Amino acid sequence: MILKLATAQYPIKFHQNFESWQSYTESWVKSAYSQGANILLFPEYGSMELVSLLEENIRNDIKKQVLEINKFRERFCDYFSRLAQLYQLIIVAPSFSVLENDKVYNRAYVFSEKGFVGYQDKFFMTRFENEEWGISSAPKVLHIFQGNWGSFGIQICYDVEFPIGSQLMCSYGATLILAPSCTETIRGATRVHVGARARALENQCFVAVSQTINQAEWSPAVDINFGYTAIYCPADKNLPEEGIVAIQPPQQEGWLIQSLDFELINAVRTDGQVFNFKDLQGIKSNLAEEIKIVYHQL
Repeated sequence: MILKLATAQYPIKFHQNFESWQSYTESWVKSAYSQGANILLFPEYGSMELVSLLEENIRNDIKKQVLEINKFRERFCDYFSRLAQLYQLIIVAPSFSVLENDKVYNRAYVFSEKGFVGYQDKFFMTRFENEEWGISSAPKVLHIFQGNWGSFGIQICYDVEFPIGSQLMCSYGATLILAPSCTETIRGATRVHVGARARALENQCFVAVSQTINQAEWSPAVDINFGYTAIYCPADKNLPEEGIVAIQPPQQEGWLIQSLDFELINAVRTDGQVFNFKDLQGIKSNLAEEIKIVYHQL
């Protein structure tokens, strides 16, 4: 089965009102739709552009902004739900700082032609998120999203730098890992992409990275962004020799769109030059026993 994936290289924009944000968001969705994409991946913290709608004193308060942005959460989800239904697409929305039970989690919502499907929360916090922003590690639940072409899971930014989540999701059927990300520097972007390539190698799957780009000087949280999009795969039979399906030059706004053939992944897992995925299944971690797996039908 072939899927056409669009992964965003996305600038954080200032908006004068919610309607401006809606128009901007739909222009991105419509662009990917016009190019035949079936699934859209937006980056981590792309939703922080909604902070531009808050008062300046809140925008300048690094901890208060992630609390106050929650006033837009329902409208944010409703709008992405409508867009997914209107354009008959799967959309992994920009991750959102969700306030629940006095804790803030970094959450990526998923929508399909049915509307809201589910979400994935980030497990591992960077130092900035933990020490300065007040964002908490989420309960250890992994969500797998099933379509007629196969299944995917989500590993938000820092999470993709650790093998455990991708390994478990792939062992439960995923052949695609989506990695929305937000990084400031070349080093940060490099860590995410090295992690993504490693996960593609270990699990013999596709891994797609979406990142924020350029500057948003009005925001103390996401003011500097360096990134680029890429789609990785195992370097094995009938797949690109370097394990790179497609890659975009850094800091250029737009979609990276690529058709992915999941029969190639199945063939490599069953008769590849190596058996990374099969051999990895014999390695266990204590954390694996704590993690719950939840399936969602797209």
